[in-house]
Amino acid sequence: MQAVETAVHEFQKDKPITNQQCISCHQQSQHDWQQSDHSKAMAIADESSVLADFDNKQVEHYGQKAYFFIKDGRYQVSISYDDNTDTYPIKYTFGHFPLQQYLVETEQGKLQVLPFAWDARTKADGGQRWYHNYSHEEIRPQDRLHWRQPLQNWNGMCADCHSDGLVRDYNAEKNSFDSQFDNINVGCLSCHGDMSEHAETDKKRNVLNDVLSAKHSTGLWLRSIGEKTAHWQGEPRNNAFMDGCFACHALRAPLTDGLEANKAFLDQFTPQLPAAPNYHADGQIKEEVYVYGSFLQSKMFAKGVNCLDCHDKHTMKLKVEGNGLCLQCHGAEVFNVKEHHQHEDNSTGAQCVNCHMPENRYMGVDDRRDHSFKIPRPDLSLTYNTPNACTKCHDDKNDQWANENLTKWHGTPKDILKSKQFLMALNSGQAINLEDHISIIADTNLDVISRASALQMLNFTTQTITIELLKPYLTHQENLIRLSAANAALLLTPEIRVLHLSLLLTDKLKAVRVAAARGLVTSKISSANQQVFDKAFRELTQANKVNSWRGEGAANQGVLAMEMNKFTDAENFFKKVIKIEPYFEAGYINLADIYRVQQRPFQVASVLKKGIKNNPKSASLYYSYGLHFVRQKKLEKGLPLFEKSMKLSSDNSQYAYTYVLALDGMGKSQQALNKLKLLIVQYSDKSQLKELGLYLSQKLKLRSDYDWFMKL
Repeated sequence: MQAVETAVHEFQKDKPITNQQCISCHQQSQHDWQQSDHSKAMAIADESSVLADFDNKQVEHYGQKAYFFIKDGRYQVSISYDDNTDTYPIKYTFGHFPLQQYLVETEQGKLQVLPFAWDARTKADGGQRWYHNYSHEEIRPQDRLHWRQPLQNWNGMCADCHSDGLVRDYNAEKNSFDSQFDNINVGCLSCHGDMSEHAETDKKRNVLNDVLSAKHSTGLWLRSIGEKTAHWQGEPRNNAFMDGCFACHALRAPLTDGLEANKAFLDQFTPQLPAAPNYHADGQIKEEVYVYGSFLQSKMFAKGVNCLDCHDKHTMKLKVEGNGLCLQCHGAEVFNVKEHHQHEDNSTGAQCVNCHMPENRYMGVDDRRDHSFKIPRPDLSLTYNTPNACTKCHDDKNDQWANENLTKWHGTPKDILKSKQFLMALNSGQAINLEDHISIIADTNLDVISRASALQMLNFTTQTITIELLKPYLTHQENLIRLSAANAALLLTPEIRVLHLSLLLTDKLKAVRVAAARGLVTSKISSANQQVFDKAFRELTQANKVNSWRGEGAANQGVLAMEMNKFTDAENFFKKVIKIEPYFEAGYINLADIYRVQQRPFQVASVLKKGIKNNPKSASLYYSYGLHFVRQKKLEKGLPLFEKSMKLSSDNSQYAYTYVLALDGMGKSQQALNKLKLLIVQYSDKSQLKELGLYLSQKLKLRSDYDWFMKL
């Protein structure tokens, strides 16, 4: 057993912007804030903050073991895998409910999240226990998800949303952090910004005068006679403040080091838009995507509803528990009756949220609700294999049962927009034609984020696009659509792209400027635009640098260097990827591609073999190694590698296609055909395999086999 003590790193800044300056005037706000999850986002590990049982508790998950204890007044853990054991003091608690995690300093300034968390729920709910973060699978030290790897690193993954004023300060050369925050948890600074100047003024605000002032815009959610649902009546709402909420409650890539209050979301982040595999085909949440992507799909967002209509501004808790929250705007006589919800009053099924905000469980115990507020549609589940609230509760029933009952109660489901049908088909992996794809993007009846998502996926449908189709979106007033258009501009011809995409290099939002610069990296920039391109390109490289602590960020730097024909730089970036994340397959594949371009086959083979050794379950590495042997005209060596890639990724038809093609290339056409007939039935996407089957049937002059493939 080895006790690990690192050199002291001060995580709080020398001269922090303190929230204490706010309290003298805003005592009630502070009192309310102390009830919030924000106030408990992170804390020094001591008796007042630690919730878990450290009374000499031993826990185990597969080969991972941990022993939690208190020694010399410090909470500590001895953690081991196989014969390797380290002991660390617990530096900080992370969160508090429904789970609390614990941070240890494995290297100076680098905090890692322990693989075991404390279930803070009550015993009656299954809590008050230690559990592994990945309770249904073994996470070995050679896994990207292992607790010592970058994806479990506090500095990069978590820190900016759990502490005020966090700056990561990652040093790429040393692969180290000098991260510091102003305040350990999420307080005034994160939402209101630096109010030091305001705090220093002697003038007291006259709240009564402010409220009665003609300049103070007011409005209410009101229902007119005969209306089922309230509408905003008053001055138009400015919901821009929600960008501060989205900064953390969104799946996004940072463009800057740390976040700043009162600054546009798209000036600091590039968001992940609703699409597979993170979302279901109809836009419901699937993976851990937080709130942004679902809420922007909702009718409520479109009508001007904001976070604070439902959540208290300081406690962040719901303003009203139960259906009363929804009945602020939705008529009780219409929606809170059995004729609508078809369940006994006050039952679980009669709760609005259980039908319109179904829960998904993340991090083992954390149930989070979908904020797209969709109507349950089991009829769509039958077509697109999407979840619905009915069978989520009635898990002994099927979608057909749910659809029949809803039809009996409420009649035939309303037709959904044709564009929405096309979008769901696209999100399901089905091919649609360009005209139908464009109709999704053009439909103003569809929510903006879904249109932007479809625009970003244009390359699924076509390899080229005309400026006439794209131009309206490059100058669109909706920021997300402009951002997606900048990404889709790669489908334009080089000459047209540089002409029209250059206009976005001066866009008001950094995310758009960075996307434009990325799309113009290989273009010949005019002298008139060179200066603005250089500025936007610096923003792009800074964004990549900010994210280079993990494999994807460093790989993005390498790909960028490759496109600019800076192969030495690219080689170094990909070597860095492998060094910081040896279990990230893309580093090996990209490095091998550089060596392939440089006609260095020995290095190609060496890198891919090393990659397979470190990632023995990577289908793409086996596939890449197989392609290497194809290029070396050694099909017999590539064939078993393609077969291995098929077994590791049974839903990827490309691997099967290449395997069968290799058999044919070895002169075993009949065997290839027989194998293809067995394989093709396993894949939902059969188009490429069908073409190969028709080719082989013609080649072998087998009419019956040709007809068999034609019927697929």
